[in-house]
Parts: sequence; C-alpha cells; structure tokens
Amino acid sequence: MRNETVQTEITVIGGGLAGICAAVAAARLGQTVALVQNRPVLGGNSSSEVRVWVCGATAHGQNRYARETGIMGEMFVENQYRNPEGNPYYWDLILLETVQAEKNIQLFLNTDVHEVEAEGEDDNRSIKSITGWMMASERKIRFESSIYLDCTGDGLIGFLAGAEYKIGREAKHEYNEDWAPEIADDITLGSTLLFYTKDVGRPVKFVPPGFAKDITQTTIPLRRVIRSGDNGCSYWWIEWGGEHDIVHDNEQIRDELWAVIYGVWDYIKNSGNFDADHMTLEWVGSVPGKREYRRFVGDYVLNQNDILAQEPFDDRIAFGGWSIDLHPPQGVYAEESGSKHLHADGIYHIPFRSLYSVNVSNLMFAGRDISASHVAFGTTRVMATCAVMGEAAGSGAALCIQKSLSPRELHGQYMSELQQVMLRQDASIIGIANEDAHDLARKSIISASSTLEKIEVASTDRKHRLTDDVGFIIPVDPKVEHIDFLVDADIMTSLQIELWDTGRKENYVPIREQLKTIISIKAGEEQWVRANLPWTPVEVQNAFIIIRANDNVSIYVSDIPHSGVLTFEKRAKHLTSKDMENHDDKQLLMMWSMRNWVRQCIVFRTSPVTQAYAPSKVIDGYSRPYGGPHMWVSEPMSDGQEWLELAWDNEQSIAEIHLTFNDDVNEDLINLHHHRTSFETIPELVKNYRLEAACNGEWQLLFQVTDNHKRKRVHHLEQPIDTNKLRLVVEATNGSDYAEVIEVRVY
Repeated sequence: MRNETVQTEITVIGGGLAGICAAVAAARLGQTVALVQNRPVLGGNSSSEVRVWVCGATAHGQNRYARETGIMGEMFVENQYRNPEGNPYYWDLILLETVQAEKNIQLFLNTDVHEVEAEGEDDNRSIKSITGWMMASERKIRFESSIYLDCTGDGLIGFLAGAEYKIGREAKHEYNEDWAPEIADDITLGSTLLFYTKDVGRPVKFVPPGFAKDITQTTIPLRRVIRSGDNGCSYWWIEWGGEHDIVHDNEQIRDELWAVIYGVWDYIKNSGNFDADHMTLEWVGSVPGKREYRRFVGDYVLNQNDILAQEPFDDRIAFGGWSIDLHPPQGVYAEESGSKHLHADGIYHIPFRSLYSVNVSNLMFAGRDISASHVAFGTTRVMATCAVMGEAAGSGAALCIQKSLSPRELHGQYMSELQQVMLRQDASIIGIANEDAHDLARKSIISASSTLEKIEVASTDRKHRLTDDVGFIIPVDPKVEHIDFLVDADIMTSLQIELWDTGRKENYVPIREQLKTIISIKAGEEQWVRANLPWTPVEVQNAFIIIRANDNVSIYVSDIPHSGVLTFEKRAKHLTSKDMENHDDKQLLMMWSMRNWVRQCIVFRTSPVTQAYAPSKVIDGYSRPYGGPHMWVSEPMSDGQEWLELAWDNEQSIAEIHLTFNDDVNEDLINLHHHRTSFETIPELVKNYRLEAACNGEWQLLFQVTDNHKRKRVHHLEQPIDTNKLRLVVEATNGSDYAEVIEVRVY
C-alpha cells in the first residue's frame, strides 16, 4: 500500500459530464487540476456502465436553437462525427480523450473519496484536503488544493465538509412554487437501470430467474409502454426508490430494478404478446442511474418561478431548456403518469450564485447537486445542462485561483470578466455580448465577397395541405414589407396570415400579434400569393409568421434548410402517451412543434432585402441565435470561393485568430440511441478554408485547413505578424450551398 499527496490548484471530484467540463475548462485557462472519479470510466450516467442518453436544453428538439456549445457542444459534435450510431463505448472514448488532451489535468480513475479535512465555524468552513482510495491499486491519495468542486451528484464531498444542503421536496410556501407540496418531505426522484436487446436471427429462449417480478400482477402493462424492439432509455420509466434513501438503500434499489427488468423481459419473451422469438438480452445495467440526492445551498437557490419567468440573471453563466420534469415517488409501480412536465416558453438562465456554497468558502459544485429547489432541479438535472454548469464552475474556479479570491468574492468583483472569459471559450451563455477589449476584430471594418440579402426558399420538394396552422420564424432586420407564398387552391378561397413577435429574443413562439391580413386565392396550382405585412420593429428581432389552417389550400415545402428560418406546425396534443409523459398541450412550446419540420422550410420569399446576414454580424458580439441568426452568410457558392475580410486603419500585431462556424445549434444531437442523425458532420460547417494576411501588398498564407468538422477553431501563430488586413477564404462546406461564419476574434 502507498500513501501519496497530490497538490494541484483545483480538485474536481466526480467524473460525470459536469466534472469533465469543469476540469477541462479550468485546465484550458491555465490551472492545474486533479480530476477524481470513483468509477473505471468517465461519463457518470452517460457512460457505458449506465447508458443514459445526454439530454439538455434542446428537450429532444422541442426547444429551438438550444443545443449547448462550449465543451459540451464540442463533445456532441465530435460524437456525431465519430459515433453516429451511438455506440456507448465510443462515447466513453470521446470523454476520455477530451480529458487526456489537457496537459494540466491529472486523472484519477477508480478513486473513491471518503475523507474530507475541513475547518472553521459552521457558517464559514474551508476545505483543507480530501483523501481517496484507488481501488485495485492500494493507493491512498490525499488531494490538496485551493478550490474544490463537488461534481459527485450525490454531494458527498460537500456533506463531509459541512456544507449546507437539502434532501427532498420543499414546502410550497418556501419559494411560492405551484408544483411544490404543501408540506415538505424527504421524497426524491428514483433511480433507473436500463437494458439492451438484439435480434440474433434464430429462436432464443429465456428462463426468468426466480427473483423476476411478475409484472402482470402490477400496473406496469397497463400504465407503461412496452415494445419488444426498444432499448436503453426507452425504458427510462423502470424507476424506483423515490420513497427510500437513494444512497443508503442503493443495493436494495438495484435489486428491485433488476427484478423489474427481468420481469419485463419475461413478459416480452414469454407472454405471447410480442414478436420476440429471435430477441435476446445483450446488456443489463448493474449501476443504478441516480437522479436526485443532496442539493447544496448557495448564495441563491434557483426555483420554479425563475425557470418559468426565464429570469435573465445578471450573473448568468449557463442555460437550460429541459422541462421541469418530475416523477411519481412510486416510480414504475405508480398508477399515475411516469412523468409530468412544465415548460417555459424557451430556454432559462442559471446564475453563478447557485454554483458555490453559502458556508464553505472554497467549495463549488456543478451537476445535479447545485443550489436549486426540488422543483427547479426537475430541469437542471439533465446531463448536458449539468455539463454547461460544470464549464462555468471550472471557469470560475480558474479565475478564483488567478485572482486569489473566493467564489463569492469573484461574483462580487469580477462577474462580468468571468462571463467574458467564458464567451471567449464559446460557452453556453445567451444574451450577453462580447465586450472583450483585447479582441482586435471588434475594431475592424468587415467586408465580404458576397452577402445573402434575400430571405427566400425557392426549391420545391412536395406539397403540404393546410389541415393545421403552420408557422415559421424569419429574422426582421431592419424590416419586412410583404411575404409571398407558393400555393395550390382547390377552390376560390382565402387565407389568413398573421405576424407575431416572440416576446424574448431567446424565444421562438408567438407572443403578441402585430399584424394580420386575409388574402384571396383563386383556384389553381403553383400560384404565388402575397401577404402585406409591413413591420419595422424598434429593434432587430425575429417574426413568427402564422398561416392559419385551410383544408382547401396546400403550401409547397423544401427539404433544403435556410439558416435563421424555422418551421412549425400547431398540434392539438403531444404525441407521447399521457401514461408515460404528461405535458400541458396548451403551453406554447408544446403547441408549436418542429417534430415533422426539422431542416424543412415552406417555399416563400420576403421583401425588402435583409441585413440579417451582413458581414458585420461576425463582430456584433453574439455567437448564438438571439433575436436573429448573428452570422455572415454568403450568396450560393456554386463552384467558387467566398471570403470575409477584416481591415484596420493601422497595422495590428496578430498572434491568435478565433473562428466560429455555423454548426446549426437547432440540430438535436444525442450521444447514444434516442434517434439517429443522418449526417456525420453538420452540413453548414465550413469544411475547407484558409487564413491570409496582407503583407507588403500581397496575401500571405497563414493557415490552410481541410476536412474541418468543428464549430470553433483557434489558430496560434508561431510569431505575431503585423498587418492591416486579414482574410478568411471559404473553399468548401460540408454540404451547405452557402459560406456561413458566426464569429471572428483576433488577438
């Protein structure tokens, strides 16, 4: 046996997505980090040991332009490129490689921390060290750091340090939450085990173990959806333990979940109700995926009202978008729906004050143990949201080290700087602009080879009868006068067209009607009809156009997407069984669905020309859609090249260039098997490009890149150069007809 001491500036405990992103963020900002994980693989609930798909703000495509960027976004895009089939072992590799790429991180797998040395009064504690045991290696390791991040999910480190925390549900009066119970209790969400099946092409029998549950004696067949071909998270509802102590009763919970899994499989194989003769079990989980345990108390407790109001906190450092998603305490045996959901009108914001302890001065946290009420936790708990909070916590910890401050002091003195540091790293913050004084691009004059000035979709792939209302988003920059539609009409009829605003720039639902018109249509095919909708908003923003249903009219549809344009259909009810997911169909986010319209557009054209895709958008401060697309888009490239040029009045010394390309954050990517995205690389991403600088009257090649599949590229020059012009030349994309660039930074 060996006793060791590891000294780093920051120690991150927990190697799930929150811990990974925290460690990587801090390491990239120059700090030394120990990342301690008690399992043999990284990823937590998303790993090959548990196999929960990584959900986040997109809410399986229900939220618009909501996929995470930053470190989580990098891993999503890389996984899609390497692992479009959703192999859980390949996902493990992407996580491991992401960590191993950072020279400032020391990774300790199979290391279980169970000792914490802390001191101070109850209201002002400080952690001095933590100690873990590396299983199978007989190494007892003491970790000494200035800042500790508890990303364990269960919150063991903070608990041992004496941090204030809560378990269970708060009473309604504590935060005035409609979804909270009248009386507080210790009920939590339960844990889940998953299983995989496969068809082996020949008959396979299944003899159930004696402990398998006879599910015909339960409500499971009546209240849950069972299909023979389903795998993994399709069985998220195999959940139990909400009325138990999720941690201390973990073994009992695992055994009960095993009994249910084998009982469900027995029912599939042997009841005669399924075509499953050739099916066999391929994998059954043995590590329960926990949903909830301790939630620490920070300087702010995020609550239901903040989520629904989409509170734009001054100290926002991340966003979420999953519904408030709570499950019945009885789990799989409940007679009520397996989950109930409450949606905001779009994404919501998370404050930095929810990521550090109210009473342990050097303790931060990220993941499902942040400072949130039980109800708010119902949305913040999903893993991609945990990940972006991890990046924020890691970035904050790095600045704390650099400035010798506590997290609370950092919040009070350098909150804006933290946000700007995170934006430079492409972190998931919405509605805060780049104000980096060191970014030379912000002082440049931007020009381009061409600019898309017309918002129109001309190609036609099929017709769609207007049996339901259809809507679509367009950017209005600076105004719109009329919109033309290509339609068929069975008889002479009329069509009602409305223009609505979206309320908030981060939202994509109709909030306030601005204009309405009724147009007459003659009977006939392929007619262009015009809706006069003159609107010049006070500030640049999106418009939500609604075409009201008319069974006698068909519109034309294109399968070619258009950046900045999204299409929706108004539906009467959610498609999922209410026994599984109970959504309020009257909420706008549920009412207007993109489910059948992903990467499809109505055939239309607008007038007059737009400035939404102007070259200057690459330095307007926003690197995500926010009241508009915020990107330069060229005219169709054909076989040529397109370029974007930055010019200064005087020569600038340039050492580093940041490029952010359009990876279509509306595309709902997934790590495992919820759905399959048809392409490996986002088509809108620039594939081949070069960077040039004007030197002595000629263009000098700085960098040449081929086969790019990433959103963010940072180029470091070996030696700074002096120039007054910089040019990005786009030679090819990964499938789009247009060159699309979101942001350029120069240092």
